[in-house]
Amino acid sequence: MDCKLELPSMVTASAVRVSSLFSSSGVSSFHPLHQPEVSTGVISLSIPNISYRGLLSSPAAGRRDFLRGIALASVLLIKSSDSKAREVEVGSYLPLFSSDPSFVLFRASPSDTPALRAGNVQPYEFILPPSWKQTRIANILSGNYCQPKCAEPWVEVKFEDEKQGKVQVVASPLIRLTNKPNATIEDIGSPEKVIASLGPFVTGNTYDSDELLETSIEKHGNQTYYSYVLETPYALTGSHNLAKATAKGSTVVLFVASANDKQWPASQETLKAMVDSFQI
Repeated sequence: MDCKLELPSMVTASAVRVSSLFSSSGVSSFHPLHQPEVSTGVISLSIPNISYRGLLSSPAAGRRDFLRGIALASVLLIKSSDSKAREVEVGSYLPLFSSDPSFVLFRASPSDTPALRAGNVQPYEFILPPSWKQTRIANILSGNYCQPKCAEPWVEVKFEDEKQGKVQVVASPLIRLTNKPNATIEDIGSPEKVIASLGPFVTGNTYDSDELLETSIEKHGNQTYYSYVLETPYALTGSHNLAKATAKGSTVVLFVASANDKQWPASQETLKAMVDSFQI
């Protein structure tokens, strides 16, 4: 994916018209420090399977048309990235899980998410079937806009399979659940208290305590995890949800596996294995 602007070296104007690029009225650029001058050149925009090329001429049109063109280009670029994220099966690039080669291992690194790069979340890992695909997360949900000090939870990564369900990692600032710095999950409270706060991020809308079927506590080294089985008939994520939560540093991390009624009978064991494998 690239976006390239080619202009002759003699061109000094910063306001130009692009003919037949994004609209019949043309597209122009604007610079507040210069006045428009006559100029010619070529602009080209390359997107997978999409190519636009237009001739730059004078005088410049309005800044509004230019911004309209940039907005359209942004939409096209976002759609292209979204499409590419859904095309690639994780088995094509993730290593096999050594204990069970029917799964692959996803181990998050700073290159994967804004929060990991900012140091707000410690690296985590989990297994998933090789046929699953990673899906794109909207910027407003990714926490990219608020790092390193986000006040609300955000989605770290998300994977799905049309036949089996979906999983996602949700991170929440510790301060939303307790004022104690570097608190453990036990410091925050019981499994029931934690899920009461994080439940809406499992379901995608609302949480009712009657939806909680099972809870359990497990330890891996010094790290404690709370696990949950929920039946959520009104959830946006799906009518069946499994979750696992822990706290480390300044963040509570929640791993969620979801399926609808059609997916659940065949995929519940796979989803349980994925949730069991999650650790930070």
